[in-house]
Amino acid sequence: MNDFSDFNTRDIVKAYSSGEASPTEYMDWLINRVEKVEPKVCALYAFKPEQARKQAAESTKRWLQNETIGPLDGIPVTVKELIATQGDATPLGTAASDKTPANEDAPIAARLKEDGAIIFAKTTCPDYGMLSSGLSTFHHLSRNPWDLSKNPGGSSAGAASAGAAGFGTLHIGTDIGGSVRLPAGWTGLFGFKPTLGRIPIFPYYTGRSAGPMTRTVDDAVMVMPTLSKPDWRDATSLEYKALEWDVPAADVRGMKIGLMLDAGCGIDAEPEVKAAVMNAAKTFEAQGAEIIEIGPVLERKWLDGLDVFWRARFWDTMLKLTEEKRQSILPYIYEWAKNAENANPLDVVKGFDDTLSMRDACASAFTKVDAIISPVNPNVSYPANWASPTNDPQKPFEHIAFTLPWNMGEQPAASINCGFSSSGMPIGLQIIAPRFEDLKVIALSKAYELWRGPITCWPEL
Repeated sequence: MNDFSDFNTRDIVKAYSSGEASPTEYMDWLINRVEKVEPKVCALYAFKPEQARKQAAESTKRWLQNETIGPLDGIPVTVKELIATQGDATPLGTAASDKTPANEDAPIAARLKEDGAIIFAKTTCPDYGMLSSGLSTFHHLSRNPWDLSKNPGGSSAGAASAGAAGFGTLHIGTDIGGSVRLPAGWTGLFGFKPTLGRIPIFPYYTGRSAGPMTRTVDDAVMVMPTLSKPDWRDATSLEYKALEWDVPAADVRGMKIGLMLDAGCGIDAEPEVKAAVMNAAKTFEAQGAEIIEIGPVLERKWLDGLDVFWRARFWDTMLKLTEEKRQSILPYIYEWAKNAENANPLDVVKGFDDTLSMRDACASAFTKVDAIISPVNPNVSYPANWASPTNDPQKPFEHIAFTLPWNMGEQPAASINCGFSSSGMPIGLQIIAPRFEDLKVIALSKAYELWRGPITCWPEL
């Protein structure tokens, strides 16, 4: 059996096209990899190896007959459990949810299938997708492949574990406060959150995006043309434009790049995180960019206000459940939401208005710079069985201060590995651009990836 460990998506497509390898051969290799490593990382839900083999065989025939149905024909991919796939339950990571199979694909799953991709498995998430953790009352505890005692982050926990463990090249997560970028940062992946509405999703919500989590920028480039195709169900989606995602690496000479090392609130960036980001800034500077230190875009009162608003929203969801069902929710999440039981309605409304204050601050930040770089995560790692880096339901969002504002502001943002801690854990650099300038984030990420060089020490497990 060929070893496809070092193949990216473009390599696999070329191998299919040349006849060097077939979708069947690649799928057999991938399933063997998953069956060997999945018990250690617990990244997957609805893993269907026999169905995947059947789909790979059908793709193999299409390649041999030169009748492929799309640019991703025969490429294995995972989607986060929250993304509905026809015939599979969408448990939302919690034992409390209804487990009725979905009667149709969500936009992302539909577009992937239309372009020939094989959704061979879905990936885990915590209860209601509301933790930066792999902790769930429905799924097994997902772990970080770099150190199995550590957390992969979340809420796209399984996607991060699967990507770092080498379960294929394409993994799709969702992100409302950092849930693509945070776990990508903690696991060494490239995680891309495009401008809100660039990738149609359903159900949609304020700040809720989706994006690829991959080992290389080019893998994300390969899947974005598919993910960004239109779907009427997302009433917040952008007017569709067939962007040329395969842009060259950015020439940063003369660019003004803001360096944000203070998030304004929450956990301070640890020394190793700050040092890695500062080194990345020096790399941009050495390539001709002007680095300008800028202040935070987030204020404590806004983060606290959003916390009240989100608690109230989820408490309303929980009130629709029976008491027995409510008691099956992860205690951390239940306790967090229940605090909204006696919330002042005016405080809840103010919490939503605080998202608009974040939006204003984010837009203002780009009046003086072309792009911004910052840490993704303030800390290096934390235990696998913790619900969050604080593990305190009264301080649930202290770690998302660098990522959250760009969801509310709707800017495109990415996480890319910029080094490792003394303990060997990955550290993420966040790259942000103004709204609609998704290709700038891709071009800057390509440039940094080129200067940094490839990651050659992925966990073997």
